[in-house]
Amino acid sequence: MSMGMEPQGPPLEMIFGNYMPWKIDDTTWVISFMEGSEFIYLLEGDEYALLLDTGYGIGHLRELAERLTDKKILVANTHFHPDHSAGNGEWEEVMVSSTWEIDAPSVNNPGAGPVDLNALPHPDYRKKLMHDGDIIDLGGRKIRVLDVLPAHCNSSLFFVDEDHKMLFTGDEYESHQTIMYDNSCNPDAPYHVEKRLENLKANALRLKEIVGEGWYLLPNHNGTPIALSYLDGYVALVDAIFDGTATIEDKLNHRFIEMDPKAPELCRVRHASVSIFIKKAEVLKVYGTRK
Repeated sequence: MSMGMEPQGPPLEMIFGNYMPWKIDDTTWVISFMEGSEFIYLLEGDEYALLLDTGYGIGHLRELAERLTDKKILVANTHFHPDHSAGNGEWEEVMVSSTWEIDAPSVNNPGAGPVDLNALPHPDYRKKLMHDGDIIDLGGRKIRVLDVLPAHCNSSLFFVDEDHKMLFTGDEYESHQTIMYDNSCNPDAPYHVEKRLENLKANALRLKEIVGEGWYLLPNHNGTPIALSYLDGYVALVDAIFDGTATIEDKLNHRFIEMDPKAPELCRVRHASVSIFIKKAEVLKVYGTRK
């Protein structure tokens, strides 16, 4: 969504850069912003800390993170969208998906966020490409990187913390809802609705093979941590779309999604405890095709 215009109400920094940190355990910080609806994570090991995502680049996130830990901070993106990576330029190097360039226009286009990215301290920061199976060793805490089939976007990574039984899912799986329309701002980005939905299901099935009792999902929006049962919910939702039993709602009931210029084209598709936002014309192409 474009955030270039000053909204009526609180100043931009109050929404996009008003960070509030709290702990899940003694070495795992959650940093909330966007009126408490979005999360950045700071994971501490014995030698390093890992910051997952950098927000919109407003509000001095680096200064806050360096107050929370005395460890050297490594930085990675769950995916390359402006609310997750526009603040990358606060750091000298950021770990990103090997497919980050597909979604880069969503971050780099003028008006994509509330700040001029060239004004950040390191606008030409180094990008370290990450791949499936890579390990980020924080010292006594190893984080495994998983590639993600394109569903929410083209540039997602999952981060698996086996010792803490934590799985960081970015925007691919949230409590209640996930965005499934193209949000890359790239006219050349591939998008095929049937494949996107199949990927949403396939990613969930892969994660179900990794996690087990006592694990939690840690998404970047709308509540954290959340139960593993949400993975089952998204599998069932995809099946319900293809067999024509999911519920299609024109009313979005989401303040920030309703601000998106694409909002008039969107619908919410719901089944059981989860839902997706998607272009109505796209979902109707596959709705009920596998009865």
